[in-house]
Amino acid sequence: MENNIESASTKIKQCGIIAILRGSFSVEDMLRAGEALHAGGVTVMEATLNSPSALIALPQLRQRFGDEMLIGAGTVRDVNQAQAAFDAGAEFLVSPNFDPASVSFTLKKNLLHLPGVFTATEAQTAFAAGCRMLKLFPMEMGGPGYLKALRAPLNDIEFIPTGGVSLENIAEYARAGAVAVGLGSKLILNREQKSSDLTARAKALKASWEYAKHG
Repeated sequence: MENNIESASTKIKQCGIIAILRGSFSVEDMLRAGEALHAGGVTVMEATLNSPSALIALPQLRQRFGDEMLIGAGTVRDVNQAQAAFDAGAEFLVSPNFDPASVSFTLKKNLLHLPGVFTATEAQTAFAAGCRMLKLFPMEMGGPGYLKALRAPLNDIEFIPTGGVSLENIAEYARAGAVAVGLGSKLILNREQKSSDLTARAKALKASWEYAKHG
């Protein structure tokens, strides 16, 4: 059986950016955002479950983009939400918290789950439960320096800083050892945002990330 966890992890690391769709986006808005992100080279996106259209949009996003994009669900806080997101076709889950029941569920389903952690203790707890890739959140509180300090003793854990990442500091996060970053409002402004603006922002962020990682 294909290891979907490994496959999704690889795709996230190859892209380097998870675009986060949160808010009152319609299904059509989310599909349009997906097109604009794809055009800008950002091929991983998550629809947060506290966005009203998320569970309806997920299967349509999967159908529209197929293997061209990795489509996940965010703000998955408990096992019932994990089940709903899995049933809707999410290819990975992202949480603001670490919930043991959700992690157990996703491991059984061969589904990548990125629980949210902030401290070394939280990171080690999630790692010991079977999560190798973690969402480091909220990064407004720490910044690239905090990531670097955390990675010194926890260098076998893959961190995805989220919250406070922007075009101005994305390269610093890359150099501090992030395997990817999550961006919401610094990339996807609102439903009135023009597709051309979203594509331009995606291209700029991707270029800065790639240069910092690979030169």
